Amino acid sequence: MKYLVMLCDGMADEPSEILNGKTPMELANKPMMEKLAKNGEVGLARTVEDGMSPGSDVANLAVLGYDAKKYYSGRSPLEAASIGIDLKDTDVTFRCNLVTLSDEENYEDKTILDYCADDISTEEARKIIETVEEKLGDDEFKFYSGVSYRHCLVWDKGNAKPGKLTPPHDITGKAIKEYLPTDVAKEKLLPLMKKSYEFLKDHPVNKERIARGKRPANSIWLWGEGTKPLLDSFEELYGVKGSMISAVDLLKGIAICAKMRSVDVEGATGYIDTNFEGKANAAIEEFRNGAELVYVHVEAPDECGHRFEAENKVKAIELIDEKVLTPIVKALEDMNEDFAVLVCPDHPTPLNTKTHSRTPVPYLIYRSYEKTNSGVEKFTEAEAEKTGVFVDKGYTLMNRFLNK
Repeated sequence: MKYLVMLCDGMADEPSEILNGKTPMELANKPMMEKLAKNGEVGLARTVEDGMSPGSDVANLAVLGYDAKKYYSGRSPLEAASIGIDLKDTDVTFRCNLVTLSDEENYEDKTILDYCADDISTEEARKIIETVEEKLGDDEFKFYSGVSYRHCLVWDKGNAKPGKLTPPHDITGKAIKEYLPTDVAKEKLLPLMKKSYEFLKDHPVNKERIARGKRPANSIWLWGEGTKPLLDSFEELYGVKGSMISAVDLLKGIAICAKMRSVDVEGATGYIDTNFEGKANAAIEEFRNGAELVYVHVEAPDECGHRFEAENKVKAIELIDEKVLTPIVKALEDMNEDFAVLVCPDHPTPLNTKTHSRTPVPYLIYRSYEKTNSGVEKFTEAEAEKTGVFVDKGYTLMNRFLNK
């Protein structure tokens, strides 16, 4: 038996004026998703429980079958695991974004122009983080390079509850004054952010980027605090050997902590220019090499939602259907084994708000050996709601998918 999870990050949305009152899922041409939806189970699942922030960390843990209220210790420690950081029990970790701030004289008066500094390349970012570590790193704080704009800070024996920290993608285009660190973080972390601007604004990498018409990565932004994660083995929990395919450290880190196999794909970027075909080929290879469950995570719809790129979000969904889902399903059919497919987002990333929401997400479950009539013609938010099928505890969706 083979199980495919096709996780379309941030795919769900709400009707938008820019799309003539439609959602990207409604407009996207996605024949394979429609085919599976017509012949399977379609419904809604609540992947973010009350009291939890609607992040990709909490939501992907839920889809993987982990109760976030039991297992969640923060976002950044999961990313730290992917980077290869050996955390101590007393360490506190933070996501360290490279962002573009406006050029007002006082740091507090600046605005976040771009939460990802024009999707800075990993090689450029590595040089910048090396400078940040050289200037700001010490026995207490250590900076580690990740992928693109996503990096990590480890605070040795830090405060696990540092105060309010805001994700930069939630405040793009807004003045940062009301969203700067508070409490302990104001004393210990805010000075790091301020100092970073002083030397990054003139960094050689940024000068080159400006000359090419790109936005500079002129400040770090700290958020997503957490402590060492303690996830149970996915295989021990569910009796299924699993593999993870993703471009982002968060999902790779979840896989490592859950003792799943994490597969790297050359050219996987986390955006719409990612190597879609490479992800499909990697998934097929994992199945052929004995993986029972493969979790294919594609970040592109989420990034397009954050950037208010409506046409690209529609295109991202279409590319997932054409270049990832379709070839994997066809390969599974050719293997002459029973298989099941779960397709869903982790959370919505509405174009209207450019950030995550806790609204329940549409899902479909297709079983090659048990085709049913779902009553829907298209896989959309509204059609999923019409079925009346609702999974209130998102972390139980995995058991439902595995038919246990």
